[in-house]
Amino acid sequence: MIQRLLLASLILFACLPVGLSQKLKKADKVILQGLETHIRYLADDKLEGRRAGTPGEKLASDYITLEFMHAGLQPGAAGGWLQPFDINDGKQINRSGTRFEINGSELQLEKDYFPLAYSALRSVEGSPAIALQENGVPWFIDLKEALDSNQNNPHFDLEQEMQQRITESASHGATAVIFFNSSRTADNISFNPKDKSPVAPVPVLYVTAAARKKYLKDESASLEVKIKVDITEKKRTGHNVIGYLNNGAAATVILGAHYDHLGYGEDGNSMYRGPEKLIHNGADDNASGTAALIELAKLLEKNRSKNYNYLFIAFSGEELGLFGSKYYVDHPTVDLKQVDYMINMDMVGRLNDSTHVLTIGGYGTSPAWGPLLARPYPAGGFVLKYDSSGSGPSDHTSFYRKDIPVLFFFTGIHSDYHKPTDDYEKINYNGELAVVKYMYSLIQELASMNKLAFTRTRENTSGGSARFSVTLGIMPDYTFSGTGVRVDGVSDSRPAQKAGIKTGDVILQLGEYPVSSLDNYMQALGKFKKGDSAKLKYKRGTETAETQVQF
Repeated sequence: MIQRLLLASLILFACLPVGLSQKLKKADKVILQGLETHIRYLADDKLEGRRAGTPGEKLASDYITLEFMHAGLQPGAAGGWLQPFDINDGKQINRSGTRFEINGSELQLEKDYFPLAYSALRSVEGSPAIALQENGVPWFIDLKEALDSNQNNPHFDLEQEMQQRITESASHGATAVIFFNSSRTADNISFNPKDKSPVAPVPVLYVTAAARKKYLKDESASLEVKIKVDITEKKRTGHNVIGYLNNGAAATVILGAHYDHLGYGEDGNSMYRGPEKLIHNGADDNASGTAALIELAKLLEKNRSKNYNYLFIAFSGEELGLFGSKYYVDHPTVDLKQVDYMINMDMVGRLNDSTHVLTIGGYGTSPAWGPLLARPYPAGGFVLKYDSSGSGPSDHTSFYRKDIPVLFFFTGIHSDYHKPTDDYEKINYNGELAVVKYMYSLIQELASMNKLAFTRTRENTSGGSARFSVTLGIMPDYTFSGTGVRVDGVSDSRPAQKAGIKTGDVILQLGEYPVSSLDNYMQALGKFKKGDSAKLKYKRGTETAETQVQF
């Protein structure tokens, strides 16, 4: 699950009729063995952390597919078990299509130079002098003065300075911009594959210090320059695994859990800060939820109740921002209008034997949940903790946004969260068995009920935290690969809603700060305090507009 936790929960009651350590029946032992088998496999080092779109993800999806088959499910995706979706991995330099020559000598990519990620993609030739900036030729720009004069300026933004220099240069006739740095002040410039800045009007290169000394040492010289820049999108493919239990019913229930994890932490979402490259096995997050999903599939296939069809989805890409579940609800394999409710299992393997706390999110998404969850559960022994919101840190959010009642099961955060130490031997298997049995009992109860009504709840938003004194009150769309921050949800009575921002709008600028990605959106947000107002520039469809936001 991504790093936004259920913070505003309320313990409403405790049901403690029977302890969790009671003697197991034969059927329970079978489920227990299944849970341990699934988690041990999915959290094995050979899967290398199940990062979405990797060979480790494929090993995991193959395993889940086989288990769905053994459970008696039918393929639930279009044409099979797997539903592929693209994951934008940023940008990459096409080495064969990128060249930089000075006086007939070809510079080495990455060693001598590199294009910036927002460079225009084209070929340019010219005979510029390093010290002269004339119309119709590439311009050389030394960053020395800007760096040296702003060493003690905490508000200086080198990236913003470079963007401004590129715009000014192009408007005065530069056909390309070639940056270098003759200062002793480090600039830390690199090719950033995650950069979502708008494409520059001209090609933009950076020459390294060693290459500057070799090729640009005589600033009075005129050079014969040839430039060609080719940058492409870098993508990988994630896969949802979907199984279907078709009971011929009019309505369908969706049960889900994400099976991807962090790999080696390449996507920057690890809590590990050590120097070594380590596998994040994600036994609790979320091999535990995936194991519970498989065992529920087996139980429901054997159940005599045929009031519902059941769709079982193992999502990938959740750790990147709900990629798999968001793709599914936008490309469903069943009619979402016929879906009665969705249950999501994320981190259900570390029930605390002392507190017995089980958190249930989505409590407020249907009036049916309160009376149902208030019933004592004879085999549970849980202290139930509730969060009313339908949105939050896992895949149920995608279904809530389609007006589907949801429940989210979660046994709590722990010190191994998003670290290489989240391993299978730390799972509380008896505790997870109790959670599975509890979920199964609820599903059985629901099988005899009428269609659940949906209610909208407060939003768990992003864009404000302990580091910020303000928030816009939006939920960003983490799957968006374009320039800006696309709004996936808007909280009632918060600044964004009051300013007229709607779901689907793309935020492009906040005050004087351009917004090209979630990172610099957060940086921009940190510049404001309560009571401030700012211009907010956004795009709605093909139209760009502005509004005033009051924090």
